[in-house]
Amino acid sequence: MIEYSNDTKQEKRIMHIANTPQLVTERLLLRQFKEQDIEPLYRLLRDEEVNTFLPWFPTKNQEEAKAFYKEHFASQYEKNRAYRYAICLRTVDTPIGYIQAAMDDSHDFGYALRKEFWHKGIVTEAGQAVVEQLRQDGVPYITATHDIRNPRSGGVMRRLGMTYRYSYEEQWQPKDIRVTFRLYQLDLIGEQMVYKKYWELYPVHFIEAGL
Repeated sequence: MIEYSNDTKQEKRIMHIANTPQLVTERLLLRQFKEQDIEPLYRLLRDEEVNTFLPWFPTKNQEEAKAFYKEHFASQYEKNRAYRYAICLRTVDTPIGYIQAAMDDSHDFGYALRKEFWHKGIVTEAGQAVVEQLRQDGVPYITATHDIRNPRSGGVMRRLGMTYRYSYEEQWQPKDIRVTFRLYQLDLIGEQMVYKKYWELYPVHFIEAGL
């Protein structure tokens, strides 16, 4: 009888985790982006109001949207593990946004949604499904940050069970603007250490009272 170490068991289990497994909620279908989704992805990425708090500039045409798809989605689907979802309504299988969790040490959780679907609880609903999938797949924690000028995003984080940990100032690239971010964290397995990378990286950091 062959006995495996705990590390080997974990590696074998991870090998069987699907890349961006499809998820279904009451109103939503969460799935991988496809090349046929370039037009709706472009509709999302070109909107300047939606783009305000995103870490890239609005796309100017469908060719730029296609390049974005290849860099941020298609390339991730080639890896062993990723969580890069198109948010679709169950009634219409067309992306209206995206939601994702990074697989680096930050496990950064991010999302964007076309503005005509704002204030309907869609990102919260999608986020709850993705968080549960991450928990089942053994991801230890997630973090998320929001610009202090975008408190509604912080509201989504809190509704997902995330709690505020600290704030920091960054010269945000590629937009090259000074931004104060708040970092939230949700531990999915036990109690984890606070993710301190940004605290240690940026000299202006602090904890805001009452959050």
